Amino acid sequence: MLPAPCAGCGADLGHLCPECRRLLATTPPTPAAALPRAHAAAPYDGPVRRLLLAHKERGALGLAGPLGEALARAVRSALGPCPGPAPLLLVPVPSARAAVRARGHDPTLRLARAAAGALRREGLDARALPLLRHARPVADQAGLSAAERHHNLRGALTLRPPGRFRRSAPTAPTDPADPTDRPGPAGYRPVLVDDLVTTGASLVEATRALSAAGLPPAAAATVAATVPHRHRHHPDTPGR
Repeated sequence: MLPAPCAGCGADLGHLCPECRRLLATTPPTPAAALPRAHAAAPYDGPVRRLLLAHKERGALGLAGPLGEALARAVRSALGPCPGPAPLLLVPVPSARAAVRARGHDPTLRLARAAAGALRREGLDARALPLLRHARPVADQAGLSAAERHHNLRGALTLRPPGRFRRSAPTAPTDPADPTDRPGPAGYRPVLVDDLVTTGASLVEATRALSAAGLPPAAAATVAATVPHRHRHHPDTPGR
């Protein structure tokens, strides 16, 4: 009957204590990875790192709501103060099918759906859709260098299933010179989302796959980003 410890800090105040919840809700999102309009809600360190691992690897599904709200903040930050008139389509970076089977759930899709719900509660038209899938097997990213991660993922993703999603009828973009301002399937603007960005290899490959299908993402957003200046690798850090 004792309260469960907080997955972020270990305090006996439930699976997410008020302090860790406040950390997720108030940390200013910042640019992340070598991509335009890619923002992360928080650094991948301390309680945030432990919360993401608890959700992803230990099945703490109750954390999807607050983590999804943090992801929604990163989406808003990446899109800027004027997200445009088209509704948003949050496209999760896909996990390998073997990883989804081993975990018993798809954590990034779950976070994308939670983030879309948070955005709708704020009055934005948003939905989540798993547009992407793996076209070939890839090696485990953990332990690979940045160059090796990019090489490992190059050409690995494609639309799911090919040809299922069509572009809507042409609509005047917010900025005709910017292809990322064009609406995607059924008039939605695709936004790539993920739980974590380290080198940016997954986001780069997902951007390539969507762009090759005529759906260049308007932005990318993640819950967390590794802290570049530390150059530390945790053994349980997923490869992204």
